[in-house]
This record gives sequence, structure tokens and C-alpha cells, in this order.
Amino acid sequence: MDGKAQSYSLSKMKKLLLLFILFFPPNIKLLAGAINADSLPELNRKIIAFVDSKMKKKVGRGECWDLAAFALNEAGASWNGKLKFGRLLDPKTETVLPGDIIQFEGVKIKFEKGGTKYKEILNHHTGIIYSVISPMQFDLANQNTAQYGRKVGLSFIDLEQVTSGRYFIYRPVR
Repeated sequence: MDGKAQSYSLSKMKKLLLLFILFFPPNIKLLAGAINADSLPELNRKIIAFVDSKMKKKVGRGECWDLAAFALNEAGASWNGKLKFGRLLDPKTETVLPGDIIQFEGVKIKFEKGGTKYKEILNHHTGIIYSVISPMQFDLANQNTAQYGRKVGLSFIDLEQVTSGRYFIYRPVR
């Protein structure tokens, strides 16, 4: 295939992908095109199904931790009932999947959007990876946020924009 044909083919594929994304909203869990919802581990699928059933509703007391705790318990996952939500992952060497749990401790995030600078602080916050946009960018299902209050909603996070603090990502286990 010559350079022009390859370029045209890539351009056409990008257009098709864009059309696919427009017609199939973000609640379809894609991993940068690599993994579909059916190929997720069983516990991760159950956690995402739980989140889907609770969208825009309050889970437990409405605390951020409650969403992860109820989802893990409903899925039959094994965890310590505190902050160790399963097997600790290294997001730099392992693939993060929808249904994984993320715990933030003293995290500060700085970013710019539309020419405006923002700063977000996640002192002690728990969320569920809902969809993976790139290896370090996710849509999080969480509650007890400024945007959604004590109800479950989705928010975007880019871990490359973390300026301080720590986060931990856990894979649910039996």
C-alpha cells in the first residue's frame, strides 16, 4: 500500500470511529478500542452493571466510599471492608479496566480548559473507573462530589495532571 492509500485509510477509520462514538454514547465501556465489555473480568462487569443500575441515585449514605463498598459487596468481591479494594495495580505497567476502584489521598490536580485554569483537590476520595479513555484518562463513577452531590454521576479524570498526592487503583478479586 502506498503512503496516500495508507493515509486515506487511517483518515477514513478515524471518521468511522468518530461516528461510532457519536452514535454509541460513552456508557459503552471501550478501552481505547482494545477490550469490550464482554471481555472484562466477571467482577468488573458486575461492578459496572451495579453502577449502571445506580446512576443518578444515592447509594448508602451517599459517601464516595459507599458506592465502591456496595458495588464490591453486590459483585461478591473479596476486600478488607476499608480501603484495600482488591489487588493493587500499577497503572504504568498494567492495564486499568472499567470496574477497577481508585482511591485518592491528598491529590491535587491542575488543568486548563477553554483558557481557564482549574485546580481540584481530592483529599480522601473513592471512585470506580467507569470507562477508560487512555491509559491515564478515565471517566469515574462517583458520588459525594460538587457536581452530583450525594448521587452517582460520571466525571473525567486525567492522572497525568496530578501535581501532588497519591492514588491507588485496585482490581476486584474473589
